[in-house]
Amino acid sequence: MTGLRSYGDPCGIARALDLVGERWALLIVRELLLGPKRFTDLRDGLAGASPNVLSQRLRELEGGGVVRRHKVGAPTYELTDWGRELHPLLVQLGRWGARSPVRPAGALSVDALMIALEATFVAGEAADLRATFELRLGEERFSIEVDRATITIARGAPRTPDAVIATDPATLRAVVFGDQKLADAPVELQGDRRIARTFFRLFARPRSTPGSTPAGSTPAG
Repeated sequence: MTGLRSYGDPCGIARALDLVGERWALLIVRELLLGPKRFTDLRDGLAGASPNVLSQRLRELEGGGVVRRHKVGAPTYELTDWGRELHPLLVQLGRWGARSPVRPAGALSVDALMIALEATFVAGEAADLRATFELRLGEERFSIEVDRATITIARGAPRTPDAVIATDPATLRAVVFGDQKLADAPVELQGDRRIARTFFRLFARPRSTPGSTPAGSTPAG
């Protein structure tokens, strides 16, 4: 941790920001929430971060006990148990930030999109639903399990999905958050098509904070 700037404040919030408050640090955590990644994969999800900055942040997070690095084969990075405790905090932060009236024009990374699904999941829409979805986004595969009022997302294909949804990240984002109708979108549904269509009704489009002038809301993440 030598060289890290510190608030020098014993408050737990300040101490947390000492660890993850530097630019790109929390976004690195976001990219690792669903499982380990190689450095090149992290760069793909954080295109605005230079390799030098990304390497520095990873060293800082590793030194702080938030991230660990595996050196066997191609080095990979993953969250420690302590680092994984940030998952619900980041989902809640995504909910809060999605209400901002400022909407950057950039695309969401695939992992940011998955966290956005968690953040906008409407438990009431899944009160009687128990289903497992396989989400295929190009080469990426995700298992999404809905058990009534809860949702669990994991990297990798499930063994026996009830329905399979295949599309690209931009299309999924547009359909889920209301910019495009499912019937008009390049989305392939396999398995139980009724359950597959239900998937797209499980998420809410965030609204800007009251009294603000929305420039168009955006999904969390």
